[in-house]
Amino acid sequence: MKFSEYRAFKELSKLAKMPPDLTKIDAIDAKRAEEMTVTSLSWKMLYATERVNSDIQKGLCELAKEAKVFEKMKLMQNMEVMNYVNNYESERRKVGHTAIRNPSAENLSNDVKNASKAYQTELKKLREFLAKTENFKNLIVIGIGGSYLGTKAIFNSLKSLAREDRNLYFASNIDPDKIGDILEHVDLKETLVAVISKSGGTLEIKAQEELMRKEFEKRNLNCKDHFVMVTGKGSPMDQPADFSEIFYMWDFIGGRYSVSSMVGALPICFMLGMNAWTDFLNGLHDMDLHALNETDPLKNLPLWGALLGIWNRNFLNCDTFAVIPYAQGMDQYSLHLQQLFMESNGKKVSQEDGSFIDWDTCPVIWGTVGTEGQHSYYQGIHQGTKVVPIEFIGYRDSQLDCDEMIEGTTNQEKLNANMFAQAFALAKGQRNPNHNKYFEGNRPSHCLVSERLDPYSLGNLLAYHEHYVAFQGWVWGVNSFDQEGVQLGKVLANGIIDLYRERHEKGVISKTKDNEAVLVFLKALDSIHEMRRNQKRSA
Repeated sequence: MKFSEYRAFKELSKLAKMPPDLTKIDAIDAKRAEEMTVTSLSWKMLYATERVNSDIQKGLCELAKEAKVFEKMKLMQNMEVMNYVNNYESERRKVGHTAIRNPSAENLSNDVKNASKAYQTELKKLREFLAKTENFKNLIVIGIGGSYLGTKAIFNSLKSLAREDRNLYFASNIDPDKIGDILEHVDLKETLVAVISKSGGTLEIKAQEELMRKEFEKRNLNCKDHFVMVTGKGSPMDQPADFSEIFYMWDFIGGRYSVSSMVGALPICFMLGMNAWTDFLNGLHDMDLHALNETDPLKNLPLWGALLGIWNRNFLNCDTFAVIPYAQGMDQYSLHLQQLFMESNGKKVSQEDGSFIDWDTCPVIWGTVGTEGQHSYYQGIHQGTKVVPIEFIGYRDSQLDCDEMIEGTTNQEKLNANMFAQAFALAKGQRNPNHNKYFEGNRPSHCLVSERLDPYSLGNLLAYHEHYVAFQGWVWGVNSFDQEGVQLGKVLANGIIDLYRERHEKGVISKTKDNEAVLVFLKALDSIHEMRRNQKRSA
């Protein structure tokens, strides 16, 4: 059965015609605030400022049950084949990002046990490798997409714990200026380069690696002593002769789910050490168990977050979703969520039968650090024509313990006051005869709050968002674990690169019917170059 055919879908569609009015006096009272709270591990969700009531809660719970999300979560965590689309060629792979962070794998399949054991082997290799890297002060990560986004988000969130004598850089795209900027800040004699590519065939990664190797060779440095690889076993880049160490990852872990694999372990352990990584993995694993074992949707934190998102997306017709942390270290976190959410559930093909679906799936995901956003895009959130549901993220205590009491309150308290004020202001609005000062309200949000931003709570949070995405995908009936949408552009890019190569080799590009429009684009770059040259001559 498909999403729009569920009985709960029809009931929720009726309820969406008259959703709760949050602007009414006492609509958000103490009783509602207390009841609309979900607690899991180190986190609480406060969702009294969402446009839901008991009938809507009941309907969303029924929707989850009709979609059999608990059974599917069990299948996923038992490493069954969950990456597939029926009736059409697809990857048909097992999904194992939860398996590698399950240290015991008790009462689970042999696949889970084997994955867990293989990962522990890689962690042991990493521990031994790090013991030999004390003379290195810099690590440059060459990776793209899932090979760096999650790692960068997690590292930035925890960089206050990092060694002061080390630096981490990300050469995250093929733009030569990216590496050029990094090279201005590092001494290559003290630098390691981690090349990360599961397939070992990604064009951008190979090009960046070759560029970096040439820089080491210019300085008469032995590349093997400075280069380390993270890839799939047997991939084209699984070449022990070229690297000081090779760490392995597996095809049952998608890039956007790979932070907890060696993709994240190598850079973050280099900077923070193994103890912090262990705490982070424990946080991930504990939320995995919560998502698996809590069968009440109203108490299952990632499931309830996912259902609120579906209510806002499919029944209140909201096109975007903002995740806004009130924590400076999390300035890269929403960028990772863009890939996690939109690459997973930005789909319009039914997993059940491969047909095109006729309901909305993933909204556009975006967000920045909260207090900075208040002075930029919050105007549009409060008074714009589009309603933007928001997930606020906040902490009771600051991360660095450098706060002071100023005018009767700490700055952390002032920060949290701003976060809570935004949630209530969006919900309640403000009536005013001056239209310029009129706020219509009824704009949904919820707050996720924890004690402190640390490795364990961050592990909880990342797993929350990973399972949020999986639960939504199962309700919508799409495959959350492939990414066919990123392939077409890569294929076309290779064709255009061939045109550039032909021009270098022959001095001219052969014109065909298929490449006429592309040639116009390429000539536009050349014409701008010539125009600038003429401007400089005339000056």
